[in-house]
Amino acid sequence: MNLFKELDPMLHSQLRLAIISILMRDKEADFTVLKDRTLATAGNLSVQINKLREAGYIEVTKDFKDNYPHTICKITASGSKAFELYVKSLQSYLTVSGKKA
Repeated sequence: MNLFKELDPMLHSQLRLAIISILMRDKEADFTVLKDRTLATAGNLSVQINKLREAGYIEVTKDFKDNYPHTICKITASGSKAFELYVKSLQSYLTVSGKKA
């Protein structure tokens, strides 16, 4: 019997996990906020946002603000559920002989 639950590969990336963690707390954030809080490059952040969007974990809205592109990311119900399952799976790695480490 395997005591360890499988970790969601979509959330097992440090940057994607950081994005989802921010959105779990704030429900939505714009690109600049995510970039500043994760310290990611714009290119890497864009790639990871697109992966989360394609997985259905976030919704992305693009518009313009003061003639500049403005991207807003919002967590979806699927994203919230995936995060909660990920946390539970991680907890299985912290449990030793039925006792939490």
